Amino acid sequence: MDHAAARQDLAAAFRWTAREDMHEAIANHFSLAVNEDGTEFLINPKRHFSRMKASDLWVIDANNPDSAKGTDAPDQTAWGLHASLHRHVPHARCAMHVHSTYATVLASLADSRLPAIDQNSAMFYNRQVVDEHYGGLALEEEGTRCARLFQDPSVRTMIMGNHGVLIIGETVAEAFTRLYYFERAARNYILALHTGRPLRELSDEVASKAAEQMEGATDSEAAFLAEIRAVLDAEEPDYAH
Repeated sequence: MDHAAARQDLAAAFRWTAREDMHEAIANHFSLAVNEDGTEFLINPKRHFSRMKASDLWVIDANNPDSAKGTDAPDQTAWGLHASLHRHVPHARCAMHVHSTYATVLASLADSRLPAIDQNSAMFYNRQVVDEHYGGLALEEEGTRCARLFQDPSVRTMIMGNHGVLIIGETVAEAFTRLYYFERAARNYILALHTGRPLRELSDEVASKAAEQMEGATDSEAAFLAEIRAVLDAEEPDYAH
């Protein structure tokens, strides 16, 4: 199986996303570059995240739309969004797009910014961008527009207004860790808003310090993914096949 380790990491992320109920039908997508310039990438076909296997993932070429056609092919929005990212954003080696509940609620607010009200949300302080111009399904033109919002390498989280969330990273472990914590942080924020009481927002100084301390915690990211794989190896070993 070509790119076996990459396939298994990505398949594990799909399975754990299903366990966390962060996916929606078969409409969400993860991709991972497998060549040096990032234009060839793994992506999921039309299959439920809970059934995804390493061998199910397609390798498609960001410069060749015909490579994303055929039986069980990824849908057009997967091509439009992810091919655009892999063409235009070199540091987007891995991209994860979901319509998770709390991130999507946040994306539906007039102010979709995630403020730093706790340690989880501080991770995204000055490292997020809000897309204010949703233009319909993420076909190629819309995907290219979204990719252009990721030109600052320090910004790796896009709150897609009226849509969902898009996370990029250089590894599956990095992107999935950020996706997981963003949904947790968005949940905490939405629940805090429900109380109707004033928020205790972190100061710029403290939020910036916390974000810097958590940035690049590659050992923790890798350990998180390794633990996910250990659980799946015991309970759902077919993910790696």
